Amino acid sequence: MEKNATWESDAWGSSRGWLAPRGARGGPSLSSVLNELPSAATLRYRGPGVLPWGTLVEEVEDGGRSSRAVTEATQKELQEPHPSRELPWPMQARRAHRESHARDQVAYGSGSRAAQWAVLLRRSKEKMRANLHALQPWAWTLKRIGGQFGAGTESYFSLLRFLLLLNALASVLNACMVLLPTWLEGAPPGPPDPDTSSPCGSYHPYSQGLVTFPAQLFYLLSGEGYLEWSPLFYGFYPPRPRLAVTYLCSAFAVGLICLLLILHRSVSGLKQTLLAESGALTSYSHRVFSAWDFGLRGDGHVRLRQRLILYELQVELEEAEVRRRAAVRTLGQQVRIWSVRLLLNLLVVALLGAAFYGVYWATGYTVELQETPVVQQTPLLQLGVNYLPSIFISGVNFVLPPIFKLIAPLEGYTRSRQIVFILLRTVFLRLSSLVVLLFSLWNQITCGGDSEAEDCKTCGYNYKELPCWETRLGQEMYKLLLFDLLTGLAVTLLIQFPRKLFCGLCPGALGRLAGTQEFQVPDEVLGLIYAQTVVWVGSFFCPLLPLLNTAKFLLLFFLKKFTLFSTCSPASRTFRASTANFFFPLVLLLGLAISAVPVLYSIFLIPPSKLCGPFRGQSSIWAQIPESISSLPQTAQNFLFFLGSQAFAVPLLLISSILMAYSVALANSYGCIISELKRQIETEVQNKVFLAQRAVALSSANGAL
Repeated sequence: MEKNATWESDAWGSSRGWLAPRGARGGPSLSSVLNELPSAATLRYRGPGVLPWGTLVEEVEDGGRSSRAVTEATQKELQEPHPSRELPWPMQARRAHRESHARDQVAYGSGSRAAQWAVLLRRSKEKMRANLHALQPWAWTLKRIGGQFGAGTESYFSLLRFLLLLNALASVLNACMVLLPTWLEGAPPGPPDPDTSSPCGSYHPYSQGLVTFPAQLFYLLSGEGYLEWSPLFYGFYPPRPRLAVTYLCSAFAVGLICLLLILHRSVSGLKQTLLAESGALTSYSHRVFSAWDFGLRGDGHVRLRQRLILYELQVELEEAEVRRRAAVRTLGQQVRIWSVRLLLNLLVVALLGAAFYGVYWATGYTVELQETPVVQQTPLLQLGVNYLPSIFISGVNFVLPPIFKLIAPLEGYTRSRQIVFILLRTVFLRLSSLVVLLFSLWNQITCGGDSEAEDCKTCGYNYKELPCWETRLGQEMYKLLLFDLLTGLAVTLLIQFPRKLFCGLCPGALGRLAGTQEFQVPDEVLGLIYAQTVVWVGSFFCPLLPLLNTAKFLLLFFLKKFTLFSTCSPASRTFRASTANFFFPLVLLLGLAISAVPVLYSIFLIPPSKLCGPFRGQSSIWAQIPESISSLPQTAQNFLFFLGSQAFAVPLLLISSILMAYSVALANSYGCIISELKRQIETEVQNKVFLAQRAVALSSANGAL
């Protein structure tokens, strides 16, 4: 007993020594003791700069000696690397470490200065890549959102940050390839003279004389007046050959960059989705035993990680319960639920058809209302008529998604499947309403596709109503973008915040019922994709639209963040982040494909306006490219024409088919190997269970003897 008491007193004394200040410690520090644990080696995988176990805040603030010690230890570890098999890393990381160490040894052993410089350059690139990864904007904000509101809500803000990057890149490209060539070749000419006329009519961008303040506000909201002949829209840019080529190339460059970045994001999301569906990362044992990050420091990080694991377990339990009920359904229950699903889908189709007809009617009726004297004499009424298609589209998008949300739980799917169906129906509603609007504008521009019509026979487009149809199309996209922003601000300021105030002023069940708000991820995500699709459609006809959308998304990020933390509560039913990480970029790809159709149709088939824009006087917008190629040297012309010939396309198609077949065969072989490894794992699990049962039986027999 005395020995035990002595041991306990020594232990307590040593622990008090650990908690005492540095100068009062008489033995080894807590960090030095904890660094000897095997689990401390996992910090090496987190990279340099991570403090050791047990480091206190006072030690961090004490002259930065701990940080310097960690940096020195990291440098020593890089100079004297451990064998790869002893590092607590995955196999792929060990293999990369072994190959890198072998290259370094060869470089240093050869004594070549060029090889040593190559090693230093490679290490510098790795450090720069790590620093750039650490400089991602709002990284801590996204972690906090994921910990408090779930990974699904975090995926919305991650998508918003990604779209902000796309718009910033598009803005830079348009500024370098459109704005700079416009001003470098001289000041652009002014608007057409009101007295001039041509066979294609006359074009008066804005009225002359004194403009009142209501008219200025009307021009700002509608894109007409002084904004119509400005760098914001297509008609402002002069007909210069170099500018026409760079203008057209900027549209293709923006589309290609967006496509590549979205594909990269989709592939990474697909990996997470396949892992989630395979069950390797969604099992309860993984969540309980392997999901914790032992490198977390601070109470805030720990609580966020706990909440994230809680949300993931909640999703697993919800979906497991739905799958259990679906597995025990009888034949009559199966027939009944499929009948309900059929009726509900017919209802959805009817609602979508009514919405599309309403958008088409509003777009066509706007032209008739604008010609009435009452509307022309009242600026406010004229503004409302101009925004009639936008108002109708926003009203439909505001009313129908809640109906889809009420329908989805009645179909008996899991929560993740419900989210997918809500997203599909909502995205079909939003993007199809935009397609209906574009179809209505195409009907007005091309006289319904009849080139022999009286209004379109002379110039190939309806020059009487739309003398500069590209600018009109850009104005429609500009109004959609602006109205979407104003609608979001109005909903936040006039609906969400009053609900929260009512909740605080009226305690009790009524206040909780009126003030409880959840962040609706599907609606918010589809709003982002709809806004981005509008920008992709209008960026060719309104080159500064991506810049406006960048400012809008930047404002939207802070507004939604403030709304989330001040007025919203965590969602009562969540969904997997893997579904969001793959499905959202997939819908974004659909929006990019839909936006490419009207832009390409305008470039290749609709004649450009004869009174405005850089392509005036051409038979088509694309006709400028062959003319520019004809001015190049003969060698360059032959090479470019060879790229567009069958002699290049057929071998390219054959090589692509061979590579595709090889990839499919390789994927099948990998799939067979993975299946075999899974069967081996299941066999090992059965062996362990059998051995455990035998051990229990033998121990019971020995105890009985």
